Amino acid sequence: MRVPVSPPVPGTSDDWTRVNPRSEQLSSGSIPSIDSPSEAAATRTTPQKNRRRWPLVAGLSAVAIVASGSVAFAEARKTVTLDVDGTTQTLTTYSGSVQGMLESQGIRLGERDLVAPGVDATLSDGDEIVVRYGRQVTMTDGKDQRDVWVTVTDASEALSTLAERGGDVALVASRSGDRASLPLRLNDDGPVAVVADGRTRVVEDHSESVDSVLDGLEIELDKDDLVSIAPVASLAEDKVIRGKDATAADKAGADVAVQVQRVETKRVTQRIDLDFSTKTVKDGDRYEDLADVVRTEGEKGVRTRVVQVRTIDGEVVHRKEISDKVTKKPVDRVVVDGTKERPVVVEETSAEPTTTAATTSAPAPAGSVKEIGQQMAAARGWTGSEWTCLELLWERESGWNYQAANPSSGAYGIPQALPGSKMGSAGSDWATNPATQIEWGLGYIADRYGTPCGAWGHSESVGWY
Repeated sequence: MRVPVSPPVPGTSDDWTRVNPRSEQLSSGSIPSIDSPSEAAATRTTPQKNRRRWPLVAGLSAVAIVASGSVAFAEARKTVTLDVDGTTQTLTTYSGSVQGMLESQGIRLGERDLVAPGVDATLSDGDEIVVRYGRQVTMTDGKDQRDVWVTVTDASEALSTLAERGGDVALVASRSGDRASLPLRLNDDGPVAVVADGRTRVVEDHSESVDSVLDGLEIELDKDDLVSIAPVASLAEDKVIRGKDATAADKAGADVAVQVQRVETKRVTQRIDLDFSTKTVKDGDRYEDLADVVRTEGEKGVRTRVVQVRTIDGEVVHRKEISDKVTKKPVDRVVVDGTKERPVVVEETSAEPTTTAATTSAPAPAGSVKEIGQQMAAARGWTGSEWTCLELLWERESGWNYQAANPSSGAYGIPQALPGSKMGSAGSDWATNPATQIEWGLGYIADRYGTPCGAWGHSESVGWY
């Protein structure tokens, strides 16, 4: 049964005496049952110190004096009740004061402990002496934590006492590795609810410590997990304990709960795509009526962000950015836009184009396909011998006929592209426009052989380019 401890009344013999707890009383709670033998002996021998020899005639008086001493000795013997942190024992003592009795029991007191009545109070037969050791606990209001001293026997009483100061509070259990501890028993008067991993269970053996309760339910703790002791009513109000669990805890009479909150801290890596830009460049060597051509395909970049996230029971309570940087730069998409004005094309009046290459470079007929080719080659710097090589090469391949088709291979057009659809990269009119075919063919020669003479030399050697 919990003994209520009232606040001291200043100026009375029932004042509480505040002192520091001693570790041996905190851990064992044991109380010797009788006074020390030395004190008892001293009490018994005190009346004999002033004894005198009396004449025989004074025998009756002597007998009276001895009888009076026996009465005083008997009155010095007292039976009292000693309650130390809820552990109660009835004992016999010859001490005349509360302090003497406590010293005879080996109970040392400190400035934060409470004693009622006060240590200077006279001890009488039938008195009850209550000792409450002061203990430091950590309390929280859900936002801040602070250490306070309490002189109670269990967590339930501590919560009630602290709540009287205003607001809902909880006690924070100390953590050491995978263990949790509290310098108080949980509940001396009733069962305890345990809330962990989405479940609420009621433990009837309410006098146990936090560790033993969790061990009994096989609840393991990680080093970062939080353990607190809170009123069942406040947890039900906050929806931590709900529905049937709240009803069961209330029906069992559990007014205090051990709450285990799972804490996880981990790094989360996020990768975010970065869009590329599109740039258009002007090309004076490319005819303006040709479709734009993509010189460089665009590629998305990557931005990598590392964030440290702390969760309690799966809910994010803290987020801290560790790093945020571009780990892959985007590549711009480059589109070429021709600005060259195309000359007017005049069909050649000659019949079939010759397949025999000329050995000299004469000016191309005005308005002819060759003139277009000569102008476009000159724009690349291919004049003189380079133009001669180009003229000979495509004379051999197609006779400069933009409709020339090879039925066996499928090659088509002036440059004899294989297949002809390759020239679509230069323009959608590749099948009918000689300028589009020439544009593609010049690009092919530049990429593959560097110059027309390089392509002509290869054709001379193997018969194709």
